[in-house]
Amino acid sequence: MVKYALKRFVLMLTTLFIITAICFTLIRLLPPAQLPVGDPHADVVRARREALGYNKPILVQFGLYLKGIFTRWDWGISDKLYLGQSVGPLFISKLPATMLVNLYSIIFSIPIGIILGVFAALKKNTWADHSISTLTMVVISVPSFVYAFLIQYFLSYKIGLFPFVMKGGTDYFSPSMFVSMLPAVMSLSFGTIAGFTRTTRAELTEVLTSEFMLLARTKGLTKRQATVRHAFKNCMVVIVPGIFGSFVGILGGSFIIEKIFSVPGVGSLYINSINGRDYPMFMMLTIFYTAIGLVSGIVVDISYGFIDPRIRMGSKK
Repeated sequence: MVKYALKRFVLMLTTLFIITAICFTLIRLLPPAQLPVGDPHADVVRARREALGYNKPILVQFGLYLKGIFTRWDWGISDKLYLGQSVGPLFISKLPATMLVNLYSIIFSIPIGIILGVFAALKKNTWADHSISTLTMVVISVPSFVYAFLIQYFLSYKIGLFPFVMKGGTDYFSPSMFVSMLPAVMSLSFGTIAGFTRTTRAELTEVLTSEFMLLARTKGLTKRQATVRHAFKNCMVVIVPGIFGSFVGILGGSFIIEKIFSVPGVGSLYINSINGRDYPMFMMLTIFYTAIGLVSGIVVDISYGFIDPRIRMGSKK
């Protein structure tokens, strides 16, 4: 397992380096963003561009960029959105809002999804199972931004239960801030609930029809005892890695949902950096999202071996 984890880690770093190099090259081939005339921050940006070798070959620029990251944790300064300000601190200031919205949605979604999946599996081929399965497929098929518009229309506009957008400020744990987060949280939750419902139902249904479950029943266990002690435990081998991956992904956020509800997080910052041609900000966020995706994949794969000792990742036998 350790050998497999180290191998995956090296492959992750290699992949991250290749993607970073490609994105950096493509961005530096574009003309630099035009700086405003007369703005004192523009002089700072020009000086930083000179220090980063904007007039030198791409390979030299890439080396200077990596040197700044590894030696000073310097990701550059904003060209457009926050002219003259360091990209790193701006990113850190946006991260709490993204993490909280996604964390609330996961905490809310996972128990509901698992409970619905278990109920559907235990009621297999009944009207309850068919209803839950049909609703699950419908929910998965609809994009999350559609739920965002529906929530805004019915719960915010018609009923007036929630505000249209997230409250400003940094008092993230205040009651008013929590209430303003709920529309975005609910919009993100529908897809997660449906995903865990479908996975739990499929895995538990397969386990319940296994031969060892029949053996457990013949030994005197009731259906409930056999389900709790054996079926649900084996079902968790597939479900728990998905939970781990979801928690790793809380840093990622959701671009569209954050934009719709004006969540001051990294998702909306990413979209703004693209629209505003803020290349240093876009570069850092691209590396960040790539790293999150790669780390999430490794965590999911390695967690299989810890959950079920019978699984040996990377084994040749």
